[in-house]
Amino acid sequence: VQLQASGGGLVQTGGSLRLSCAASGFRFDDYAIGWFRQAPGKEREGVACAGSLTNNTYYADSVKGRFTMSTGSAKKTVYLQMNGLKSEDTAVYYCGAAWATVLWGGTYFRASEYDFWGRGTLVTVSS
Repeated sequence: VQLQASGGGLVQTGGSLRLSCAASGFRFDDYAIGWFRQAPGKEREGVACAGSLTNNTYYADSVKGRFTMSTGSAKKTVYLQMNGLKSEDTAVYYCGAAWATVLWGGTYFRASEYDFWGRGTLVTVSS
């Protein structure tokens, strides 16, 4: 299983970035894909999650209306479009894969539920 996040960078407050997560080595429909972030000195927190089991996308309250998660047509790449970026969005962003049942149980933002993680990509929002 491989997950690789990319697309991070330095952006000014109010700007936009699109992160990508390339996934391979597992049956996509069996898993939920989540975007998480971790700021220095803080715990990893869930940002967005989606999976074909429920066909819903879930967002943390802190990013609702600003971030949009989508899946590429080949279901091999997951994107996180981030608009209206704020300084508090500064963090290392990770994508992870968890067994799809997290979507039923509502635990999709619990990092311990995730079996696989990719290397993160740093997003820095400057004021």
